[in-house]
Amino acid sequence: MNRPAPQSVMVIGAGFAGLAAALRLARAGVQVTVLDRLERPGGKAALGWPDFSSGPTVVTMPQVFRGLHQRLELPEPQLTPARPTTTYHYAGKLAGRTFAPEALAVAGNLDSTLAQLSRQDARRYARLLGLSHRMYRDAASTFIFAPPPSRAKLARYALTKGTRAFPWMSLSQLVRSGPLLTPFWLRFATYLGANPYKAPAVLHNIAWVELGLGVWHLGEGEQAGLGALAQTLAAEAEALGVRFEYGVTVKHLIRSGNRIMGAHTDQGAFSAQGWVSAVDRSLTASWLGHPPDPTPRGVSGFALQLRLDRDLGRSHHLFFPADYHQEWRDIASVQLPSDPALYLHLDGQRAFVLINTPPNPGVVPDPYAYGAALIAKLQARFAEKYRPLPITSWLPIDPALYALTAERGALYGQAPHGLIGSLRPGWHHHGARNLVQVGGTVHPGGGVPLSMLSGWNGAGQLIGLPYDDLGGQESGPL
Repeated sequence: MNRPAPQSVMVIGAGFAGLAAALRLARAGVQVTVLDRLERPGGKAALGWPDFSSGPTVVTMPQVFRGLHQRLELPEPQLTPARPTTTYHYAGKLAGRTFAPEALAVAGNLDSTLAQLSRQDARRYARLLGLSHRMYRDAASTFIFAPPPSRAKLARYALTKGTRAFPWMSLSQLVRSGPLLTPFWLRFATYLGANPYKAPAVLHNIAWVELGLGVWHLGEGEQAGLGALAQTLAAEAEALGVRFEYGVTVKHLIRSGNRIMGAHTDQGAFSAQGWVSAVDRSLTASWLGHPPDPTPRGVSGFALQLRLDRDLGRSHHLFFPADYHQEWRDIASVQLPSDPALYLHLDGQRAFVLINTPPNPGVVPDPYAYGAALIAKLQARFAEKYRPLPITSWLPIDPALYALTAERGALYGQAPHGLIGSLRPGWHHHGARNLVQVGGTVHPGGGVPLSMLSGWNGAGQLIGLPYDDLGGQESGPL
């Protein structure tokens, strides 16, 4: 016999999954309270200076953002395509070489992208983009725009489409395509927190999201970025009656039988009939008294927020090291990479820099000293093609800060290494019937659009609402 839907729900976590969950619940008439240990909404995007997003800096799957705004009856979000998607800068034997691909959905064709490549590399690019497109299309209805798949649905995918995802191959084997393109294709696996040299070939589908469907700048001026979106969604939730309790750290969840009755926090106890956890799945499991998750964690990050003394427009860049594989050997050895890839996002008089690090909150003993060294490296690389960045001030965000929102600072939970590791856990925990787990560490995966899909639909499942893809499949195969 089904239990009645809860009339009061506690949402733990005010990141994008938690905000989407709270909004869907509140629109259904549920009394909602949101707890978060930070002082403002946005999760990882709320770290650092309040007028910055601390990552991610651009968005993908724009239809999900448009769909959410439509459901909430908010004005359509301002989304401007990034052209090119990213400018890639090479080092070592390819020093001085750049590659700036356009997204197929934005440019309409591959002409401008292929014109930058040799005839052989152009053939390789077109072939691997086509593979990525097919793998994305095959996976979409099972792993992206649907509830967590049952064993039967997984078996059906495996029997009908699984072999087309090259289950016997690693990603590095699949995308091997010469010194220019191999690191380019490998890099997309890091979007799910993977070491690309340990990732399965199936993660090649991630590349289509950017190179096929495009990346987009969100908003303009003071309303630009994901931090501003988090504020907008939180304000809408408050208008619907959602109560936010910031600066609250959950210690453990109180169970009676197989139901959650309350949460013990540093600010006292909270109770509700239903629960949504929008934090790292491993953290929720520890609150439930489950044993630690033994699976390896994905990568963490070290970031810099930079203020500039003049407007440099909007663009983003990836500066590859001379030896990309060595970066990942260092990370696998739980060391800071000696020569990391540098991701740089420019947005007017603001900039954001990110590198990959091991999931270890103590791996950077002195964030300011390490940040200064990264800035020197960035300035040298940036000046190879442009003038040095006019930096006036900066702030580091190290894995210890990311650990406030993710276990050991791992940005996307468990490492998606191997076929089993690439599967995201579902929305439920053993022994907690009135709790759903949502967010980037569970189905359908990391990144803001997938986290919002998870929060919106996990919360909907809790109160018996149908699955809603938020219009995401409208931005499907070209």
